[in-house]
Amino acid sequence: MRYDWRAISGPALTAAIALAAFLIDRHIVPVPNPAPLFVCIVALASSISGISSGLISAAIAVSASALFFLDHRAVPGYDAADVARMLMLAATAAGTAVITGLLRRKWIDAFAAEQEHHATAARLAAALDQVDIGIVLLDADTRAEFINRAFRDYFALSDAQADSKPPFIALMYHARDTGAWQMPEDELGAFIAERTAHMRAGDSTPITLNLAGGEVLRFSCTALPDGGRMLSYTPVTDLVRHTDHPAEAEYYRSLRGSEHQLARLLRAAE
Repeated sequence: MRYDWRAISGPALTAAIALAAFLIDRHIVPVPNPAPLFVCIVALASSISGISSGLISAAIAVSASALFFLDHRAVPGYDAADVARMLMLAATAAGTAVITGLLRRKWIDAFAAEQEHHATAARLAAALDQVDIGIVLLDADTRAEFINRAFRDYFALSDAQADSKPPFIALMYHARDTGAWQMPEDELGAFIAERTAHMRAGDSTPITLNLAGGEVLRFSCTALPDGGRMLSYTPVTDLVRHTDHPAEAEYYRSLRGSEHQLARLLRAAE
């Protein structure tokens, strides 16, 4: 049979301190009332194992203090002052046990909720790393809190660079410096300034990006409630028909969004 050492540690420590106080007071030197020390032990017991352990420790502390008071009186019995002190100790010890135990429970619940939140965030991040849509989550200061695998591959962004939480403007300059965009060099400065301004404004108007490697991405920006932004880079290369008239290219690129909406509707119907 296994014992929960945390549950018995508080009562055991209280009893040990009481016994040591009696022995020292009787055989070595007079010991002052150990009631304040008992209250500290009650708080420790509740913080380690909860309210039950704290209340048991409080009962032992009150009993030991009652014997300690009795042992220090010249005549047997208790007077009104002794009873008042005992009642105050009982109320203090019990209150300490309950309050500390409740705080412990609140802390444990908050920790469990935080752990669940982190686990959910980790699963979501792992799922977003499996899709072919580049995803970037920006905070209110436009620093990248999350960059998925697809975006890193599209723009040759190393893991060290992505994990350093670069600002949006740094991602734009990185794409410029690595020659990621299929765009004349003299137009890159204006393009970066325009994209940055639209991102800060939360402009959700999608635009088409042609990469130097031949990929075609559909870029869109979504403003988040906390002031951040979600940037998505959807590959639409397979929907751009190079044999079609250039004026119809935008139509085929727009089909990608409708395709995803239809897929969601079909999954919901199932």
